Amino acid sequence: MTTDASETTAEAPAPVPDAASGPPAGSVRVGAIDCGTNSLRLLVADIEPQSGAVTDLLRRMEIVRLGHGIDKTGVIAPEAMARTLAMTAEYAAQCREYAVQRVRFVATSASRDARNAEEFVAGVAAAFDEHGPGLQVAPEVVSGDEEARLSFLGATGDLVAAGVPGPYLVVDIGGGSTELVRGTRTVEAARSVDIGCVRMTERHLRSDPPTADQIDAATRDIDAAIDHAVEAVDLRPVRTLVGLAGSITTIAAHVLGLAAYDPVAVHLSRATPDAVQRACAELLAMPREQRAAQGYLHPGRVDVIGAGALVWSRVIERVRRDTGLGEDLPVVTSEHDILDGIALSLVGR
Repeated sequence: MTTDASETTAEAPAPVPDAASGPPAGSVRVGAIDCGTNSLRLLVADIEPQSGAVTDLLRRMEIVRLGHGIDKTGVIAPEAMARTLAMTAEYAAQCREYAVQRVRFVATSASRDARNAEEFVAGVAAAFDEHGPGLQVAPEVVSGDEEARLSFLGATGDLVAAGVPGPYLVVDIGGGSTELVRGTRTVEAARSVDIGCVRMTERHLRSDPPTADQIDAATRDIDAAIDHAVEAVDLRPVRTLVGLAGSITTIAAHVLGLAAYDPVAVHLSRATPDAVQRACAELLAMPREQRAAQGYLHPGRVDVIGAGALVWSRVIERVRRDTGLGEDLPVVTSEHDILDGIALSLVGR
């Protein structure tokens, strides 16, 4: 697996004219930052607190690989910390440029697992003190339960508005962990398990493409984690399966046959379980060179998408079985996820 995480790509719109003038009357301008095992993401948005209406001003995603090697060592590597803190400083400067009023920085699986997480938290605070003066930022290393709650909050608003039937099982596959959350308008049950795409790649899928034995070992690990999750999250009431985050949105792009990634096409796209599982199998079997040639696939996901696809395929298999819906299970992909949940939490949603 390639360990160079210096190649990063911004997914950001052009600056909004007069952004520094502040939000419209009655709205709050927020900065939400999601720091995962693989990526660091920023959302700057104006939110109307009463309705929860969100107007995006800026979205960015950078692959920083904060959690590279952490499954084995238990610490954030110096080079990974330096990469992430350098990008944090850039995000802090953009929050200042956009006249953000409230910021929430949420760190998830890699930071939960790291013995030196306090050093990272201090580095984030220092980056905001220097590059985003006036913004009070206390980085939070959140629990798996809080991560699941924020993912559900960010994902479900558009589902309800679009008339997608619940209860939903919202699944967020990250770099270090995967969250399974059941509910319709509120969370009914949730559990986070340590089967993210980076963790599974480093632990099992070391060949290019992975061998049958490696896939079997990873599958046993994933299935055991899903068994643990469903002890807390009964899948039988679920009527729609909803997938979030980079691995799943990438797989949706493959299902749709996109030449280049298109978030509008991906958001709320629907597919059958068979179609998604076929796409997962294809991505898992591809050699690295072929994966890298896919125009929709972010360069930072080339090395870990196979593991993400395997996790998603095993979750789908379990949900279609436990619900009894089989091929009638709707599989919906959402572009809105924990990042949107963090933003909404800043106005008490």
